Amino acid sequence: MNQITVQTSQPYHIFIGEHLLGQTGEYVRKVSRCKKAAVITDDIVASYYLKEVEGSLQKAGIETCSHVFPNGEASKCHAALLDVYEFLTCNELTRTDLIVALGGGVVGDLAGFAAATYLRGIDFVQIPTTFLAQIDSSVGGKTAVDTPHGKNLVGAFHQPVLVLCDLQTLSTLPEENFKDGVGEAIKYGMIKDAHLFDLLRTGACKDHLLEVVTTCIDIKRIIVENDEKDKGERMLLNFGHTVGHAVENYMNYQLTHGKCVGIGMAVITKAAARAGLNHIDVYHAVVEALKAYDMPYCLDINYDTALNACLSDKKRDKDEIRCILIKTIGEGYVHTMKASEFKPFALKGVE
Repeated sequence: MNQITVQTSQPYHIFIGEHLLGQTGEYVRKVSRCKKAAVITDDIVASYYLKEVEGSLQKAGIETCSHVFPNGEASKCHAALLDVYEFLTCNELTRTDLIVALGGGVVGDLAGFAAATYLRGIDFVQIPTTFLAQIDSSVGGKTAVDTPHGKNLVGAFHQPVLVLCDLQTLSTLPEENFKDGVGEAIKYGMIKDAHLFDLLRTGACKDHLLEVVTTCIDIKRIIVENDEKDKGERMLLNFGHTVGHAVENYMNYQLTHGKCVGIGMAVITKAAARAGLNHIDVYHAVVEALKAYDMPYCLDINYDTALNACLSDKKRDKDEIRCILIKTIGEGYVHTMKASEFKPFALKGVE
């Protein structure tokens, strides 16, 4: 088992290993004196892991209650958030109690945002059960819900008090869901770690899960510690996301996040190559890595319409937009351009 400590405004430990779900109560007791824990999860994850987590919490003397909602991005909305508030209120959670987010990125974002705002903020624990959530969304304190105008447009920074990454939960993931995490892992290699990227492009991710999960989390730890509120270096984590989120929105979230990020990385590196901002080999490397996992790198869609959503992207600042580009594999950087120039620039990546 590996342990990583994140030194943010509220420091916390991340544990990465196996058989951690059955020890949830023990780990929670080390960081909280809560009387009650509200476990928030989706219907698929609940069928696998809810009883084990509740049993462990109860064994540690923590009263539990649980709220289960339908899985999928469509549940990361204000209506579902209001249901969570109602659940927390009816179960009389207090400021000294906590929320346990058990599931993938949607669960973590929704439960985390509820924790950030209920009673003006209560503690929460992240127990990510997908590859994507373990290496990305469960770490760093970003919480949010979507709006009809875009992804994650309403949210808050709220750091967890504990993160438990049980690698055994990845064994129940459908292959298509696992690929979502691969997309984010490739992103980490592209922006910060050429060795990680070289490992991933071989297609051997599953043979090195502990190493890959630990490396990705540690990269994010360093970036988040340097820029907790996403004002500078943390923007690197958005590589592929501006175009990726636009594609997600255009596809009405029927194509999952990691695949859309992969497409976004391919589009933006090809566009940058045509603009002389990176070598074309960077684009080819991204495509090679995506192909190693049978992931899409382009779609037959109307990008002219899809990319309109980029103008609502969180990375826009007045009439400018911050685009993440790659100097060379393992070295990403922030490139600022006029918002009006971004769409014509990105369209060069799909010609």
